[in-house]
Amino acid sequence: MKNIFLITLLLTSIAVSYSQEKKNEMIKKITKTEKEWKETLTAQQYFVLRQKGTDAPSESGYTSTFEKGTYHCAACDLQLFKSNSKFESHCGWPSFDDAIKGTVEYVLDKTHGMTRTEIICASCGSHLGHVFEDGPKETTGKRYCVNTTSIKFVKGE
Repeated sequence: MKNIFLITLLLTSIAVSYSQEKKNEMIKKITKTEKEWKETLTAQQYFVLRQKGTDAPSESGYTSTFEKGTYHCAACDLQLFKSNSKFESHCGWPSFDDAIKGTVEYVLDKTHGMTRTEIICASCGSHLGHVFEDGPKETTGKRYCVNTTSIKFVKGE
């Protein structure tokens, strides 16, 4: 009986590990030099995406956009958020209650005297914004607070 339990545990561990590897393989990693990023991004995009800058809060840009579609990384075009996860948070930045699975990575950020969770693009490592635990309770309870400069909207049907 003990052996059956150990074998089951081992097989489950292997399956979970394999599944995780396959999920990570799905997102193609993009690597560029800083010179290449500077050549392909605007000065504001470079500041936000590569230097971890922040857009000024505003109701313009994608903050007030609620059309059907998807939001992609402005640096590499990876689909990050679906329009049905966007909500009005009144914080001055576009807000989503969830990201497309596997497209965002989470990094502990202790800059500016705060402890936050930074969100970065899983493909190119570009800074997108931060995720907070004050989103809609009816859904995930999360608020992905995203810089308008770090994303681009692709209209859906």
